Amino acid sequence: MSNQIQNDCFLRALLCEPTDYTPVWLMRQAGRYLPEYRATRAHAGSFMDLCRNAAFATEVTLQPLARFALDAAILFSDILTVPDAMGLGLSFAEGEGPRFAHPLRDETAIRALAVPPMERLQYVFDAVGEIRRALKGSVPLIGFSGSPFTLACYMVEGAGSDDFRHIKALMYSRPDLLHHILQVNAQTVTSYLNTQIESGAQAVMVFDTWGGVLSTPAYREFSLAYMRQIVVGLKREHDGRRVPVVLFTKGGGLWLEDLVQTGCDAVGLDWCVDPAQARVRTGGKVALQGNLDPGVLMGSAQHVAAETRRVLDGFGPQPGHVFNLGHGISQHAPHDNVRVLVETVHAYSREQRAAMAV
Repeated sequence: MSNQIQNDCFLRALLCEPTDYTPVWLMRQAGRYLPEYRATRAHAGSFMDLCRNAAFATEVTLQPLARFALDAAILFSDILTVPDAMGLGLSFAEGEGPRFAHPLRDETAIRALAVPPMERLQYVFDAVGEIRRALKGSVPLIGFSGSPFTLACYMVEGAGSDDFRHIKALMYSRPDLLHHILQVNAQTVTSYLNTQIESGAQAVMVFDTWGGVLSTPAYREFSLAYMRQIVVGLKREHDGRRVPVVLFTKGGGLWLEDLVQTGCDAVGLDWCVDPAQARVRTGGKVALQGNLDPGVLMGSAQHVAAETRRVLDGFGPQPGHVFNLGHGISQHAPHDNVRVLVETVHAYSREQRAAMAV
């Protein structure tokens, strides 16, 4: 597997190195907004059948790159593969989202939780290797995992939640039990991401989707501390190249300074964070990724272009910015608007740099 990358703009931006333009990729860029994805999903059967088949996972990972000039590919998988490997019985009901047959609701089940053998996730690592080979060095491949706290939310609630009452009840009544879950999750995620790196991932990202539902003290104790543990335990060099680490807490704009202190290379921003203020608050110590409101893609092409330029103006042309949405792309987003976004990012960011050089 060659380590040469034809377009390494994304990796250089994550390391705050100068680039000719701002690189762009989109969270959930392989997904339901693309008709070719829907066709592959129908052929595969269930969502997990799609994830567990390396050929299908490779196919859908590459689909958005065939349409758009994106600067990175991201492994097609799901954050819940990790608790599924722990034996919690993951299923996806049509129109209902993920569910676990065995949520963690009592002390016996929680104390029995352990780091699973990585062999149970071999299908993910097989997909990483196959995707790398299929990319042929065109752009880097991103691996990912959910954060320990976000995974714990699903593991305790048993499904998605709008009030997180079960995990918050556990947090405030038996914090020792929640810490056990989080410690097991952190050890698992560290091994999981390191094996993705060994299999071919050239950057990794931790999605802390639900960290923003916590108070500041709870965030620092139950989410941030475990993400820091993961960052410390990750392979930061592989095959002679730095492997950048991105942390993203949705709703985490209050804690940018704390995220910088974890030792990560980049921090993802949701659309509620002002880019210029984020630049000041992080002091150039990390790269920043984001942060267009995904809802902008539901507007006209003219508004997509205008809002994209506005975000780029907020970050400025200095090194250390990867353009992305502030969260995942909607399944209803018109794919023609995605093309407008990508082309605007590339063209306008080149203009910014040209103006700066004058």
